[in-house]
Amino acid sequence: MDATILDTAAVDRWLSDNLEGYQGPSEATKFNVGQSNPTFRLDAPSGQYVLRRKPPGVLLKSAHAVDREFRVQKALAGSDVPVSKMHVLCQDADVIGSDFYVMDFVDGRNFDDPRLKDLTNDERAAVIGDMNRVLAAIHSVDINAVGLSDYGPEGNYFERQVGRWTKQYRASETESVPQMDELAEWLNANIPADDGKRTLVHGDYRIDNMLFAKGRPEVVAVLDWELSTIGHPYADLAAVIMQWQMPPGNEGRGLAGVDRAALGLPTDEEFVAAYCKRMGLPGIEKFGFYLAFCFFRMAGIIQGVKKRALDGNASDPERAKRLGGFVPMFAMAGLEAAKRG
Repeated sequence: MDATILDTAAVDRWLSDNLEGYQGPSEATKFNVGQSNPTFRLDAPSGQYVLRRKPPGVLLKSAHAVDREFRVQKALAGSDVPVSKMHVLCQDADVIGSDFYVMDFVDGRNFDDPRLKDLTNDERAAVIGDMNRVLAAIHSVDINAVGLSDYGPEGNYFERQVGRWTKQYRASETESVPQMDELAEWLNANIPADDGKRTLVHGDYRIDNMLFAKGRPEVVAVLDWELSTIGHPYADLAAVIMQWQMPPGNEGRGLAGVDRAALGLPTDEEFVAAYCKRMGLPGIEKFGFYLAFCFFRMAGIIQGVKKRALDGNASDPERAKRLGGFVPMFAMAGLEAAKRG
């Protein structure tokens, strides 16, 4: 089944019965971003919506959990974390071939390049500053008050995550990558002791997973909550730094080699310091582990993307295959972070 095609007639029938005020027929336009859950804008007489679905076909266990995405964003309504309004979740795969949910369409700006080329230096600094503010807001959510205390298991988050992503990587492995084997071994041997920090974590926090208001540097929606859970906040923080250490451009989407001062962008250290100030932290020890973990997890993610492309289930097959070539690069960067400590 083609992941780029949506049966709008089936969607219209289901939404007419399950979403109050919905009126079809709708036209669907697939967003050309994201490699995980295919996402469509629905233009209907009753308004604009966004539909996000699981890909069709055979999937890895626990992957593409649109029900979790729906739950966490619904729980965050009215909080300091900006999210789209959730409408309905469909878990009847017979409707369009896989589970899906529908939310409001948020009309905002999306930046897929952290260099923020079209902005001024002051605007760049403000955008990254608000990205930092929202990250702290996510980690400050009272998970008990919003009903998310059971959204992730107790115990050592990094022990759990290293185990999970090692299994996910092995399940989607298409060829031997020695650097991944070495990195997995190092991570398993260097997992920090559980320090008791347990917060909501996004799991893939980066600038291209956000929408900013048009005309002002304010986050109006955090997107793509597929990897969210209750875990350790430093994983999200390190994910931002990990992305920035990649090469700039359409594929790496990083800041490696970029003169940040000339663009008004913060250094890694400045971003971490701003976060620590917001969270009341004196600093973060052994940040290299958290960074190495994020490189490992991202390598596992893009290996899964590559496997789906080879299996014919990718959202954007050609780009997915290209991304698959980054697995050794991410693994090597993880090893370098581990050595730096």
